Amino acid sequence: MIRPAIPTDAAQIARLIIHAMEDLASKFVGQPDPLKAIPLFQHFAALPGNQYSYENILLYEDESGICGVISGYDGADLDLLRAPFLKYIALTYGFKGEPEDETQPGEYYIDCISVAADKQGQGIGKKLINSLIEQLKTTKHTKAGLLVSKDNPNAERLYTKLGFQIVNERQFMGGTYYHMQCLIQ
Repeated sequence: MIRPAIPTDAAQIARLIIHAMEDLASKFVGQPDPLKAIPLFQHFAALPGNQYSYENILLYEDESGICGVISGYDGADLDLLRAPFLKYIALTYGFKGEPEDETQPGEYYIDCISVAADKQGQGIGKKLINSLIEQLKTTKHTKAGLLVSKDNPNAERLYTKLGFQIVNERQFMGGTYYHMQCLIQ
């Protein structure tokens, strides 16, 4: 079942976000172990008005619990949604970085897609993406975009099969990513 997230899902959301981010999560908290970032993402997943908020997340849940997440928001809102997170990690963890913009106005940005390790290969990621795209058909959005690591050809293939195309490359937090988009029709 796919459903919108609620604040009490924050602990499970945090683990799935970390599973997708790994080294990026480590950079945010200044620790080599990405699991040290779980409290950070749990905190923000439970709050409204930020890029990791439950408000921006759909969950895939089966009999074993929450096993997949997809998060996204209007690219025009990136600065507004990112500001509380950046302020918090600067004060709490001493983060001094200035992340490059992941998105821009004119696209609905899919920030994170994650499926639990023991549930991968079952089509959950595809179901989450398709569900989000279906929801976007009833909105003003005409494009959805995401970043995929150049080192992740399996994800790139999945997104291509779902109608995403590479539109350019982007640098983000020390890595090179493909910026992919699909038209919402």
